Amino acid sequence: MKKFDYEQDFKTIDFRKHPELYQVGRGEQGVLMVEPYKGEILPHWRFRTVPIAKASAAKIMEMFEAYRAQDDFVGMDMARKFIQMGYTRARRYSNHKGGRKYDADGNELPRGVDEEKAAAAAVFKAYWDRLREDEDYLARKQAHQKLYG
Repeated sequence: MKKFDYEQDFKTIDFRKHPELYQVGRGEQGVLMVEPYKGEILPHWRFRTVPIAKASAAKIMEMFEAYRAQDDFVGMDMARKFIQMGYTRARRYSNHKGGRKYDADGNELPRGVDEEKAAAAAVFKAYWDRLREDEDYLARKQAHQKLYG
């Protein structure tokens, strides 16, 4: 896999118009940089409580399916990244009050368990698992990476 290029001018590139410039990257790389998708998806991304996480994940999944219907792989992948980030961030807040893993000196803060955030994470995890097994998504991802790296 080609190393993710953080040097691109993310402020000026419209990745809908230039999908060839989009890199899948690892995990959530670029999730808060790739426009116009960030602007479209971010307002719906929430995980504070289980009902909020359910509504958020369902809306982002609906957007994923709309991007699929438009044959927009970049949008699909960005929706997948937000779903994944819903899981990882909710888990972090479940394990660390306030979401901070380390103190100012770089020492790991004590872990706890916030059951509400853990349950919110599970909501996103169920959607993420579905996306990781979606054969159409995986084929589109492979095709994009083959064409553009």
